[in-house]
Amino acid sequence: VEARGCGLVNPREREGFIHELNLSLEAAQKVDAKRLVVLTGNEVGGIPRSEQMTNAVTTLRAAAPILEKHGVTAVVEILNTYVDHAGYFLYYVRDGAELTDRVGSPNVKLLFDIYHAQIMEGNLISNIRANIDRIGHFHIGDVPGRHEPGTGEINYRNVFKAIAELGDRYQGYAALEYGALAPLEQNLSAMRELTSFASKPQ
Repeated sequence: VEARGCGLVNPREREGFIHELNLSLEAAQKVDAKRLVVLTGNEVGGIPRSEQMTNAVTTLRAAAPILEKHGVTAVVEILNTYVDHAGYFLYYVRDGAELTDRVGSPNVKLLFDIYHAQIMEGNLISNIRANIDRIGHFHIGDVPGRHEPGTGEINYRNVFKAIAELGDRYQGYAALEYGALAPLEQNLSAMRELTSFASKPQ
């Protein structure tokens, strides 16, 4: 559930963010969750983007020791502004990379939503390879329509293969965040096949 009044880019919401973070960490402990999805919030009018970025960095630096204490990683999501989230602050992978690099904590990473990244800039495989050490979680959905892989324009077989080839550099999860058109068991079976790269016997 998205909490209001606790974005990263507005310094007036910093206290609210830390408050909501502590509540979320309490809930996370009860279900042994190790990742928390974090949104930057929308751009603030009248404040330069560079200043908003600095505000986000400052807030996440304040959050980092709390996250580290609980053994939880915040994954900051990059969203598209063309279709779903007009006005959202963090919409390019390069800005997400700057954000996490400046925070400088292993407990603050990116949520690389493949659906959103495809809409905003494409270049998925190169962006994933260049930023894999910054990525703490993936969301999966095809474009257009945000349905399962194979319903749109993304070659998910190649995207998944590129991630698999990175080996131990990625230890996280990928969430199926889409509206499935196929029945559940058929959908999950197709996803298992799509993500299997075991070598076939000769």
